[in-house]
Amino acid sequence: MKKEEYDIAIQKADYKDLPIILEIQKSAFLEEAKFYNDYKIAPLTQSLDEIQKDYQDHLFLIATYLNQIVGSVKLREQDLSCWIGRLIVSPEFQNKGIGRKLLMEAEKHCPTAKVFILFTGSQSTKNIRLYESIGYKKVEEYADENNPDLLLVKMIKNIRSTPMLSQ
Repeated sequence: MKKEEYDIAIQKADYKDLPIILEIQKSAFLEEAKFYNDYKIAPLTQSLDEIQKDYQDHLFLIATYLNQIVGSVKLREQDLSCWIGRLIVSPEFQNKGIGRKLLMEAEKHCPTAKVFILFTGSQSTKNIRLYESIGYKKVEEYADENNPDLLLVKMIKNIRSTPMLSQ
Protein backbone atom coordinates (compact mmCIF):
# COMPACT_ATOMS: atom_id res chain seq x y z
CA MET A 1 0.00 0.00 0.00
CA LYS A 2 1.06 3.55 -0.66
CA LYS A 3 1.58 5.71 2.38
CA GLU A 4 -1.13 8.19 1.30
CA GLU A 5 -3.81 5.53 1.74
CA TYR A 6 -3.21 5.47 5.49
CA ASP A 7 -3.67 9.22 5.79
CA ILE A 8 -6.98 9.54 3.93
CA ALA A 9 -10.04 10.33 6.02
CA ILE A 10 -13.60 9.97 4.66
CA GLN A 11 -16.38 12.05 6.18
CA LYS A 12 -19.64 13.79 5.34
CA ALA A 13 -19.20 17.03 3.44
CA ASP A 14 -20.44 20.32 4.82
CA TYR A 15 -22.27 22.89 2.73
CA LYS A 16 -19.18 25.11 2.90
CA ASP A 17 -17.17 22.35 1.13
CA LEU A 18 -19.21 22.59 -2.07
CA PRO A 19 -17.07 25.21 -3.89
CA ILE A 20 -13.97 23.05 -3.36
CA ILE A 21 -15.82 19.89 -4.41
CA LEU A 22 -16.98 21.64 -7.59
CA GLU A 23 -13.42 22.79 -8.34
CA ILE A 24 -12.06 19.25 -7.90
CA GLN A 25 -14.94 17.84 -9.95
CA LYS A 26 -14.09 20.10 -12.88
CA SER A 27 -10.39 19.23 -12.76
CA ALA A 28 -11.11 15.49 -12.37
CA PHE A 29 -13.56 15.39 -15.27
CA LEU A 30 -11.32 17.41 -17.58
CA GLU A 31 -9.44 14.22 -18.53
CA GLU A 32 -12.75 12.50 -19.32
CA ALA A 33 -13.78 15.48 -21.45
CA LYS A 34 -10.49 15.33 -23.37
CA PHE A 35 -10.83 11.58 -23.85
CA TYR A 36 -14.36 11.90 -25.25
CA ASN A 37 -13.68 15.26 -26.94
CA ASP A 38 -16.76 16.66 -25.21
CA TYR A 39 -16.26 19.67 -22.98
CA LYS A 40 -19.99 20.13 -22.37
CA ILE A 41 -20.40 17.13 -20.07
CA ALA A 42 -22.51 17.91 -17.00
CA PRO A 43 -19.68 17.63 -14.43
CA LEU A 44 -17.78 20.39 -16.28
CA THR A 45 -20.73 22.70 -16.81
CA GLN A 46 -22.33 22.33 -13.37
CA SER A 47 -22.65 25.63 -11.51
CA LEU A 48 -22.27 26.29 -7.80
CA ASP A 49 -26.04 26.86 -7.58
CA GLU A 50 -26.66 23.43 -9.14
CA ILE A 51 -24.31 21.58 -6.78
CA GLN A 52 -25.89 23.42 -3.85
CA LYS A 53 -29.28 22.18 -5.04
CA ASP A 54 -27.87 18.62 -5.26
CA TYR A 55 -26.72 18.97 -1.66
CA GLN A 56 -30.35 19.30 -0.55
CA ASP A 57 -31.24 15.72 -1.55
CA HIS A 58 -27.88 13.93 -1.84
CA LEU A 59 -25.32 12.97 0.76
CA PHE A 60 -21.85 14.14 -0.18
CA LEU A 61 -18.79 12.43 1.24
CA ILE A 62 -15.30 13.88 1.03
CA ALA A 63 -11.85 12.36 1.19
CA THR A 64 -9.27 14.48 2.96
CA TYR A 65 -5.50 14.29 3.11
CA LEU A 66 -3.81 16.51 5.71
CA ASN A 67 -7.14 18.39 6.11
CA GLN A 68 -7.28 19.13 2.36
CA ILE A 69 -10.24 17.84 0.33
CA VAL A 70 -8.87 15.55 -2.39
CA GLY A 71 -12.00 13.68 -3.48
CA SER A 72 -15.74 13.36 -3.19
CA VAL A 73 -18.76 11.26 -4.07
CA LYS A 74 -22.48 11.95 -3.86
CA LEU A 75 -25.21 9.45 -3.17
CA ARG A 76 -28.93 9.24 -2.72
CA GLU A 77 -30.89 6.39 -1.24
CA GLN A 78 -34.30 5.85 -2.80
CA ASP A 79 -36.52 2.92 -1.92
CA LEU A 80 -34.13 -0.05 -1.84
CA SER A 81 -31.61 1.51 -4.25
CA CYS A 82 -28.60 3.73 -3.69
CA TRP A 83 -27.62 6.00 -6.59
CA ILE A 84 -23.94 6.90 -6.60
CA GLY A 85 -22.58 9.74 -8.68
CA ARG A 86 -19.73 12.08 -9.33
CA LEU A 87 -17.00 9.94 -7.80
CA ILE A 88 -14.06 12.31 -8.12
CA VAL A 89 -10.46 12.44 -7.01
CA SER A 90 -8.16 15.38 -7.57
CA PRO A 91 -5.84 14.48 -10.50
CA GLU A 92 -2.66 14.64 -8.39
CA PHE A 93 -4.16 12.13 -5.93
CA GLN A 94 -5.54 9.62 -8.45
CA ASN A 95 -4.42 5.98 -8.52
CA LYS A 96 -3.83 5.86 -4.75
CA GLY A 97 -6.98 3.95 -3.74
CA ILE A 98 -8.96 7.06 -2.77
CA GLY A 99 -11.78 6.49 -5.27
CA ARG A 100 -12.16 2.91 -4.05
CA LYS A 101 -12.27 4.11 -0.43
CA LEU A 102 -14.90 6.73 -1.23
CA LEU A 103 -17.05 4.23 -3.11
CA MET A 104 -16.88 1.60 -0.38
CA GLU A 105 -17.70 4.19 2.28
CA ALA A 106 -20.63 5.47 0.18
CA GLU A 107 -22.08 1.96 0.19
CA LYS A 108 -21.97 1.90 4.01
CA HIS A 109 -24.15 5.02 4.09
CA CYS A 110 -27.03 3.19 2.38
CA PRO A 111 -27.58 0.32 4.82
CA THR A 112 -31.05 -0.62 3.54
CA ALA A 113 -30.11 -0.61 -0.15
CA LYS A 114 -30.40 -3.90 -2.02
CA VAL A 115 -28.82 -2.48 -5.17
CA PHE A 116 -26.21 0.21 -5.86
CA ILE A 117 -26.39 2.02 -9.19
CA LEU A 118 -23.81 4.18 -10.96
CA PHE A 119 -22.99 5.38 -14.46
CA THR A 120 -19.77 5.95 -16.38
CA GLY A 121 -18.61 6.46 -19.94
CA SER A 122 -18.48 3.23 -21.95
CA GLN A 123 -14.84 3.86 -22.92
CA SER A 124 -13.71 4.81 -19.38
CA THR A 125 -11.93 1.50 -18.87
CA LYS A 126 -10.09 2.60 -15.72
CA ASN A 127 -13.37 3.51 -14.03
CA ILE A 128 -15.09 0.35 -15.23
CA ARG A 129 -12.22 -1.81 -13.91
CA LEU A 130 -12.47 -0.12 -10.50
CA TYR A 131 -16.23 -0.65 -10.30
CA GLU A 132 -16.02 -4.26 -11.48
CA SER A 133 -13.26 -4.99 -8.95
CA ILE A 134 -15.68 -4.28 -6.11
CA GLY A 135 -18.67 -6.11 -7.51
CA TYR A 136 -20.40 -3.82 -10.01
CA LYS A 137 -21.65 -5.33 -13.26
CA LYS A 138 -22.49 -3.63 -16.56
CA VAL A 139 -26.21 -3.92 -17.23
CA GLU A 140 -26.97 -1.41 -19.94
CA GLU A 141 -25.37 0.93 -22.48
CA TYR A 142 -27.16 3.93 -23.89
CA ALA A 143 -26.50 7.30 -25.51
CA ASP A 144 -26.17 10.32 -23.23
CA GLU A 145 -29.29 12.51 -23.52
CA ASN A 146 -27.14 15.64 -24.02
CA ASN A 147 -24.63 14.05 -26.40
CA PRO A 148 -25.89 11.14 -28.53
CA ASP A 149 -22.29 10.33 -29.56
CA LEU A 150 -21.36 9.55 -25.95
CA LEU A 151 -22.24 6.07 -24.76
CA LEU A 152 -22.79 5.61 -21.04
CA VAL A 153 -22.74 2.38 -19.08
CA LYS A 154 -25.13 1.70 -16.23
CA MET A 155 -23.54 -0.53 -13.61
CA ILE A 156 -25.18 -2.15 -10.62
CA LYS A 157 -24.10 -4.05 -7.56
CA ASN A 158 -26.69 -6.31 -5.98
CA ILE A 159 -26.61 -6.91 -2.25
CA ARG A 160 -28.18 -10.18 -1.17
CA SER A 161 -30.09 -10.16 2.07
CA THR A 162 -29.33 -13.82 2.74
CA PRO A 163 -26.05 -15.66 2.23
CA MET A 164 -25.80 -17.61 -1.03
CA LEU A 165 -25.44 -21.34 -0.80
CA SER A 166 -22.50 -22.94 -2.54
CA GLN A 167 -23.28 -23.58 -6.16
